[in-house]
Order: sequence, then C-alpha cells, then structure tokens
Amino acid sequence: MNKIKQPKNIMQLFSNKTLLITGGTGSFGNAVLKRFLDTDIKEIRIFSRDEKKQDDMRHRIQNAKVKFYIGDVRDKRSVDTAMRGVDYVFHAAALKQVPSCEFFPMQAVRTNVIGTENVLDSAVDFGVKNVVVLSTDKAAYPINAMGISKAMMEKVAIAKARSLGNDAETTICCTRYGNVMASRGSVIPLWIDQIKSGKPITITDPGMTRYMMTLDDAVDLVLYAFEHGNQGDLFVQKAPAVTLEILAESLKELYQADTEVKIIGTRHGEKLYETLVTREEMFRSEDTGDYFRIPADARDLNYDKFFVEGQEDISKVEDYHSHNTFRLDKESMKQLLLKLPEIREDVMQG
Repeated sequence: MNKIKQPKNIMQLFSNKTLLITGGTGSFGNAVLKRFLDTDIKEIRIFSRDEKKQDDMRHRIQNAKVKFYIGDVRDKRSVDTAMRGVDYVFHAAALKQVPSCEFFPMQAVRTNVIGTENVLDSAVDFGVKNVVVLSTDKAAYPINAMGISKAMMEKVAIAKARSLGNDAETTICCTRYGNVMASRGSVIPLWIDQIKSGKPITITDPGMTRYMMTLDDAVDLVLYAFEHGNQGDLFVQKAPAVTLEILAESLKELYQADTEVKIIGTRHGEKLYETLVTREEMFRSEDTGDYFRIPADARDLNYDKFFVEGQEDISKVEDYHSHNTFRLDKESMKQLLLKLPEIREDVMQG
C-alpha cells in the first residue's frame, strides 16, 4: 500500500490567506497556531470565550499576524464578526470533559452541536473556502454525552456538506482523533502533577486502552484535510494504543519515581477502549497509509432505488479500535512520551 505523503509546499496553500481557529486558546488551537506563525499566511484569527487565555497568548506570542476575537460559538453574531474575510476555518471549540458533559448534557449540545451549526452557517454565508471540523474517537459508537454530542456534530457537518454539493464555494470535512498526549483532555498532565507532588497516580482501570498521538501528528491531519478533503469527507488519524497500566509505569520510569498507583474505578461515561472507525465506516473507507478517509454517504432519502444485494459482507469487517490497533510496550511508550517538550525538559533537568 502506498503511503500518501504531504507535499513539502503545503503551506503555499495558505499564502496570503486568513485562517480562523475557533477554540484557538486550547491545546489544539495553540498547536495549529504554532505551525502557521512562521509562514507567509496573512492573518490568524483566534476565536474563544476566555479573555484571560487570549491575553496570556497575546503577551506570549506578540505577533501582528495574530488577531483575537472574544465570542462564543453558541452566539452566531459573534461568530459572524470573526468570520468576515476568512479563507480557512479550523473548528476546535468544544466541551470535551467527559464527566462534565455527563452532568450537563445540554451544555454539550449547545456548544458541540448548535455551536458547530453556527460556525458552518457563518462560513457558508461569508464564502469561506474550506472548513475542517475537529471530532473525537468518542463519537464512534458513543456511550457518553460528550461522544453523543460530537457524533451529532459530525452528522450536522456531513449533512451540511451534502446539502451544499461538490460545486459549492465552501468545502466542509471532519477530522477524528484519539487521545492527544498532554492535551487538555489527556490524563498525562494530571499524572505528571501527581508524580511531582508525591501523590498516588489515580488509574480508573489498568486494562483500559487509549490511542496515543502527538499534537504535531494531529496538526498534520488538519493540513492534509485542508488540502485533500472533498465535500463531507471524514479523515481519521491512525495511531498506536497503550494500556493505562503501561502508560503509568512508563511515566514513573521516566521521572524515576516510586509513586503508588491507586485504582479508583471507571468514571462516569468512560469506555474500556475507544473506537476510531466503526465497522460501518470501515466498510466504505479508503486507507491512505497514515489515515482513513471515509467519504460521505451520497444517497438521498429515496432508499428503494439504492437497494443492493450482498451488503452482508459488512459483517466480515471489524471496527478499528484501541484494543486491536498496534499496542505500545513500555519502551516504545517512553520514546513517544519523550517527544513531548514538557516531559523532555523535565527528564533532562532531572
């Protein structure tokens, strides 16, 4: 199988263009911003509701290309203000803490579903060229409110793309990721803090598996989707996985700590393993080497004319999840952790 590589000149796509990052003060937004800062992009707009994080980012970056917009994706008028004159949108704004969404599911709906619809409607209204919507492995076979809201977000994006058609001015596609190491939703920063403060590492289930990827890998997929995405495409990042037990042991060895590991039990809405691509999606997916591309289902509501015999073959396809992907051992997990600047600095100083 030939691996599709990103061309070296992919950044030329954004030459003299304006990029809007919703949720731009989060870990994903910061990583995308970092990748674009030293290019000849015209302007990067950071849209978020947290003025303190924006102020901190402004002082840290001090770059005239970066503009800040305070607003909330739930409020389309504030989105419209930031959208005018934009060429590309990376939509990362979301409620993503699983337990919080379990207790406040309507808040997840308002941000992840209605907020996404507002961003897409605004992008279409202002003639944006390309929108990439950030999703999560929890959207595949969802069992918790966060995953259900993200699954609905994907459905909203793909339905909007289908209604626009391939000849539309605006192209909409989605990217789906597993656990991004050391991001806001990752357990790694929590465990590092527990190790440094001498507290026990709290593990929900030692046998639980999670995908492991770096923010740089995630940004690569965003760029790939901007360049290669067709209307309604869903791109999924392939990634190795690890058990929480191996992850904890790897961190303990890197930090040379004899920290106690405490089993606290599964939290609200947690899965034993995460699915990145469902069986139904795998059946029609395209393997591009580093990613799966799942094209939008182009059928309309006239189902009868699309009846096809032989669909039972789908039963022979297996979904792609963190229990059946490549499994990291302790040494390979440590090498992957050392790719994270914060851990590398800690280990070198130690």
